Amino acid sequence: FMNRCLMPTKHSEQGTVYLLHFDSAYKHARHYLGWTTDLESRLRRHRGEGEKDGRGSRLVEIVMAAGINFQVARLWRGDRHLERRIKGRGLAAYCPICSPRARSPVGAVEISV
Repeated sequence: FMNRCLMPTKHSEQGTVYLLHFDSAYKHARHYLGWTTDLESRLRRHRGEGEKDGRGSRLVEIVMAAGINFQVARLWRGDRHLERRIKGRGLAAYCPICSPRARSPVGAVEISV
């Protein structure tokens, strides 16, 4: 019998936290931050390719429909907790495309783009 506090949760599963930079702003949005265990598949879904039963985020879907493309600006190894921590602090501050002095989340392991 395992203590529930010690059991891994969906939020503690390791994956990739990714920051997308839109080539131009869509209303207020210039970035999207997400988490996945399969980055290539997730990016294909954001672009509307591949699996028809799943899609990317609604924001990225709308941005792509408006003719705005995106690029992967940054990647980190982490869980959903890291994603939430970054989302709460303003995405432009972490984007090397927007800011040459982009900050890094404390304790996060960056992955090469």
